[in-house]
Amino acid sequence: MPMLHIYRAADLHTSALLKSRASEVGFEVLASEVCFNIEATAELSADDQTKLQYLLQETFEPQNCSAKPFVSAKGDGDSILEVAPRQQFTSAWSTNAVSICSAMGLVQITRIEKSRRYHIKQTSPTALTQEFALLVHDRMTECVYPNGIASFDQHSEPETWTTVPVLKEGRKALEQLSTEKGLGYDSQDIDYYMRVFKDELKRDPTTVECFDLAQGNSEHSRHWFFGGRVVIDGEVMPKTLFEWVKRPFKERPSNSVIAFHDNSSSLRGFQHVALFPEQSTEKPAVPGAFREVKRDFDVTLTVETHNFPCGIAPFPGAETGAGGRIRDGQSTGQGSLVVAAIAGYAVGNLRLPGYVLPWEDQSFEYPSTMAPPLQVLIDCSNGASDYGNKFGEPLICGWTRALGHRMPTGERFEWVKPIMLSGGIGQMDHMHVEKQEPQQGQLVVKIGGPAYRIGVGGGAASSMVAGDNAAELDFNAVQRGDAEMEQKMNRVIRACCEL
Repeated sequence: MPMLHIYRAADLHTSALLKSRASEVGFEVLASEVCFNIEATAELSADDQTKLQYLLQETFEPQNCSAKPFVSAKGDGDSILEVAPRQQFTSAWSTNAVSICSAMGLVQITRIEKSRRYHIKQTSPTALTQEFALLVHDRMTECVYPNGIASFDQHSEPETWTTVPVLKEGRKALEQLSTEKGLGYDSQDIDYYMRVFKDELKRDPTTVECFDLAQGNSEHSRHWFFGGRVVIDGEVMPKTLFEWVKRPFKERPSNSVIAFHDNSSSLRGFQHVALFPEQSTEKPAVPGAFREVKRDFDVTLTVETHNFPCGIAPFPGAETGAGGRIRDGQSTGQGSLVVAAIAGYAVGNLRLPGYVLPWEDQSFEYPSTMAPPLQVLIDCSNGASDYGNKFGEPLICGWTRALGHRMPTGERFEWVKPIMLSGGIGQMDHMHVEKQEPQQGQLVVKIGGPAYRIGVGGGAASSMVAGDNAAELDFNAVQRGDAEMEQKMNRVIRACCEL
């Protein structure tokens, strides 16, 4: 059956920032609209079409929704650029939309993907449409559709895994793979992997194994430097950085219940009366009434920074900073409940348009692969708040700093690589503090959304010196958020915690 299309007028083109950036690459943005691309197993009746139109149109502006497009190219340098999610995976938005359709009786609708259409006009003879496209879509999870979406079967096949010819080519093979895929191997890594695969296992590693090892053994994951010896002016210091960090807890543990051995820390709480749903282990998903129960809850606390991703792609970097921190809170002990969040941002000189500040040195340059400080601050704030709003976690406080200064010594002092801090407060039943050892025969269940080749490379990429990695690999290493999916996962965890 042919795909249905419903169009809705939009104001995407009214963004002052987009207009400014489009002008820089030689385009004027004239208009915009959203297209709902709908896949159904059977033809919709007139009544079903009315329901669908009601669902997709703006409540007070039904005239801005139509089966025909509102924008069209007229020639003379203007064109329509359409971007939408890649088709390999159904988006979280589509999953929710189809669920709503099903609840309304539109059970024949199996998928709805939303595309954005921009009416643009070329203002420079050398302007390239690809450059404008980079401004309006995430090139990892979305792509440009020159002819619109006629089917959800138009997608490329995933890259296949191969073996790395270590036995034949030696170190050169690992060095080449590291450069091509941005794995960040140093000489010690390569020495170790050569010994493991060539001398001990006597076989070639697969690209999947090399990729996984790069993340698991990265500085981001293992903290080799934090746990390594500190040498200052030739003298070995008595403690590592990690030992200094842990010293206050070891000397005065006070009311700490968990510290330095789980996904979050925990402070001793108290007994209180809480509302819990009535449910049994035989039928845990059946709706039931709430009842008052006495519980002994501890407070969980976690904080992390997501600096590298926010410097490369601020919005998705910040939203997944919040999402990853929520995941850490949930997985504390045998399971913890999410309560609230904090956020903090530190960036370089903002250089606000039309607002020159005397201490901002205009000669300061920034890496071309990183977003400017003003964009980082705006997009990070939007990304963290957007994720929290979709998940259902309030952001209750935070802080912001902007600084760039030339010291009297001539040294530049600035947050060139930004800081995005995400913190969370949660609660955990005291009987769930200790994780249990796995038993033979138990199943390991992985829950969550679809996996792109994104973010998985973040451990290696964020452990490299800024600018050492290829721009495309840096961008690919930033995770993409899926707050709706994490909320579904949160319901599973909460149901287990409340059994």
